[in-house]
Amino acid sequence: MKKENMKDSKLKNFNPMALREKYSAKSLSKKNNYSSFWLDNDWDNNSSIFDDEPVKKGVDLVALASYRRAVSNFVSIVTGMSDIKVTFKSSGDSYTDGKQVVISSKLDDKLFDSTVGLALHEGSHIKLSDFDFLKGLEHHIPQEYFNRAEVFGWSRYDVIDKVKNLLNYVEDRRIDHYVFTSSPGYKGYYHSLYEKYFHAKVIDKALQSSEYTSKDWDSYIFRILNLTNKNSDLDALPGLRDIRSIIFSSVKNLKSTEDAFSIALKVYDVLLDNFDVNLVNPQEEEKEGQDEDGESPEGGEGSEGNGGDESSEGMESSDGNDGKPELSEPQKKQLENAIKKQKKFMEGDIPKKNLSKKDKKTLESVESAGMKYVDVAGDMTDRWSGKKTPTKVMLVKKFTKSLAESDTISMIYRPDYSWGSVDESQEAINKGLAMGTILGKKLQVRGESRETKWTRLDSGRIDKRLISELGFGNEKVFNTSFIESYSDAFLHISVDASGSMGGYKWINTMTSISAIAKACSMINNVDLVISFRSTQSTNGNHYSRRGDKSFPLMLIAYDSRVDKINKIKNLFKLLHPSGTTPEGLCFEAIMKEIEPASKDKDSYFLNFSDGMPMFGNDDIDYHNDTAIDHTKKMVKMIRERGVKVLSYFIGDDYDMERSNSTFTRMYGKDAQFVNVTSVLSIAKTMNKAFLTK
Repeated sequence: MKKENMKDSKLKNFNPMALREKYSAKSLSKKNNYSSFWLDNDWDNNSSIFDDEPVKKGVDLVALASYRRAVSNFVSIVTGMSDIKVTFKSSGDSYTDGKQVVISSKLDDKLFDSTVGLALHEGSHIKLSDFDFLKGLEHHIPQEYFNRAEVFGWSRYDVIDKVKNLLNYVEDRRIDHYVFTSSPGYKGYYHSLYEKYFHAKVIDKALQSSEYTSKDWDSYIFRILNLTNKNSDLDALPGLRDIRSIIFSSVKNLKSTEDAFSIALKVYDVLLDNFDVNLVNPQEEEKEGQDEDGESPEGGEGSEGNGGDESSEGMESSDGNDGKPELSEPQKKQLENAIKKQKKFMEGDIPKKNLSKKDKKTLESVESAGMKYVDVAGDMTDRWSGKKTPTKVMLVKKFTKSLAESDTISMIYRPDYSWGSVDESQEAINKGLAMGTILGKKLQVRGESRETKWTRLDSGRIDKRLISELGFGNEKVFNTSFIESYSDAFLHISVDASGSMGGYKWINTMTSISAIAKACSMINNVDLVISFRSTQSTNGNHYSRRGDKSFPLMLIAYDSRVDKINKIKNLFKLLHPSGTTPEGLCFEAIMKEIEPASKDKDSYFLNFSDGMPMFGNDDIDYHNDTAIDHTKKMVKMIRERGVKVLSYFIGDDYDMERSNSTFTRMYGKDAQFVNVTSVLSIAKTMNKAFLTK
């Protein structure tokens, strides 16, 4: 694929293998080749501290959203088409309709890579396959092929079905060749795909055995489907070598679905020449082996694993009289399931786990909010183990109404868990917006410019009012002007939303940030972003159980560049404090979101907090000096970007006395111990920073 043909420039330099190498474990198991970047190793830990029964773990929708986004990027890169939609199966068919790629919602290390490979495969079909040609296949098959099939007792539908199967196989080889030659970096995902569907141990053994060696359709199609298997025996059936040569000698020259169709007909010709007309009609045989409901008495489709490999281990098999291995009866049953899986793959009808309607709706909220995990604290060393202890922060890029109405993040008000009421928060916000009008007038000088003019100068521009004085020997008839103004400003307010901020602290803080937001909306050259930081459990609740994962949570709730001031009035009332205080971890997660100062723009970072940082999960112990020093380091990094840092301490006199030294240690001399409900106090500290040239 040529890069210049790609529609989305952001994807041009995307390297999935580099990401895989960066984030995967140093020693990768067979079940975790590429997926450690996307999924946690403890994905399936579902134990509970409350009882001995396993707890059904909910889907981590943030990880799922990242997963879909990644697969979508992969498909866009491989196909060069950014408009191919990648969606989870919620109902209906599991195969692509020529417009979108449908993927399974089941996420774990074992299945991730094969799912990516399958998505790439289906996406390439959308790009290269002619679905209209496939729909009208009956009209493309010459009548002679229908006539020749009558001797085998095949109906017109049987012929169409068999030719279609052969075409699907040849078309798949054409698609695979395209991906392997245009995007060789994706071979790893394709290998995982074929490991799952075509390289089961029971398939390997069957290819070496006398199974499926009759000159009938089932035997030939089994052998054709596995021509790429290293155990394939080309002498197992007459004409098999010719079939392999026809397909693989021509695949690199196939330019269209119609080209693949011509090859499929050549293969069909060979099959018709070699079928044994005296054999029982395979379809009649199939009907005899089915129960009244049409299901095989030997079981369903099997698991989503690799054809039942694990259970085939240790099963007895023996060598036949011809020296070829013979399959045991349990192995034969496994073989049937593995072949079913291969046929479904060839037909494009691959079973995929549904995403519930509820989860799908929530997922849409997650994706619209731009939720993702951000790696932080990569250089931090645990004081007990001495090991590096990186962790992840759950970052929400946009606070939306749908997110507020969902149960996705713990920062949303819930009557059963939250203190106070929505009405109390609404009252505090309304008060702040009213106060903001007053504050805005006091800060409005930020957006004003002032012209100072000097006249009667020796040089400059001629002052028309003084021209008449030239005749009287006055040569100082020039003037000049100086326009004094302030640069544009970027202001990021970060609010501690931990549980200790509840009560009057939260009410006062909501009043204050609402006032500042209103004031900034009155100034034409100030952009404002407001974020909240707390913690989050993967179960979406305020508490976590064993098996759940806890993360620092960073919510970007308001951005004046895209949001209206009414958003604060309508949505901020639904926010409430919960969790612990992962200060520096959250600061690190949004470092790229804080605009650095430049020649044309001043940048400010305002922090609201009530004290000590703390957080802990299985990855990191973030307390005391570790947390304080890391927070201090992050604040220093913010300052190194040219950003002016202001910190407001939220609390009473006792809190201030107890935390004074710690707060100053983290945030420096600019830390402010002020009454944040006082407009005058806020105006004084902000003016000091804002109006300093």
